[in-house]
This record gives sequence, C-alpha cells and structure tokens, in this order.
Amino acid sequence: MHEMSLVADVVALVERRTTGRHVTEVRLRVGALTGVLPDAMQFCFEMATAGTRLEGATLELETVPGRIACRTCGAESSCDDHVLLCGCGSADVGVVAGDDLMVTSVAVRREPACA
Repeated sequence: MHEMSLVADVVALVERRTTGRHVTEVRLRVGALTGVLPDAMQFCFEMATAGTRLEGATLELETVPGRIACRTCGAESSCDDHVLLCGCGSADVGVVAGDDLMVTSVAVRREPACA
C-alpha cells in the first residue's frame, strides 16, 4: 500500500511548514492517474497523524480526472486508468492532467491572543 508512504510524506511536510501550530485540515489534489485510492488515503491519514500536531485533522481530497494528448492525431481526451491509449489507437500520448499529488491548503487552529 503506497498510500501510507505518501501520507507519511505529506504529514512530515505539513509538520515542517506549520512551525509548531496545531493543524485542523489538510487539502490534497490527487490525480486519477496516480493510482492512489482515496479510501486508503483517508485510512492511512488517521494512522499517520496519531501523536502528531495533525492528530484529529480532517483530510479533504480533490480528485483531478486524467487527461491525455495524442502526439499522433492531436486529440485530447479523458483517461482515468493506466492504459494510456488514444481513441485512434496510438500509445504516443502525453499526460496533460491527473498525474499530480499536491497539498493545496492547510488550516491551523487559531491560538488565543496573549493577555
């Protein structure tokens, strides 16, 4: 399950970037062509955040559909699996969208003002 290592990397990145603040939400953009399973990401997120400043945070996933562009016929089309073939039958395609995994935002708890 590669989702666990991906989530562990996301948790480590967020911890480094939030400098000691308690995280309440993490939003990820996940491309359909990454092979990442959203349910597995959610499950792994709960395990990976236990005992960290992200414990109890929610994970919001935005799935980006896959898109390919054919170098043979010039067509662009959707593609949500790992069989990267154009409708014309060509495998000479480039991925246009859907192969990314990106943290798009992080929410942190507001700390009370010091008196």
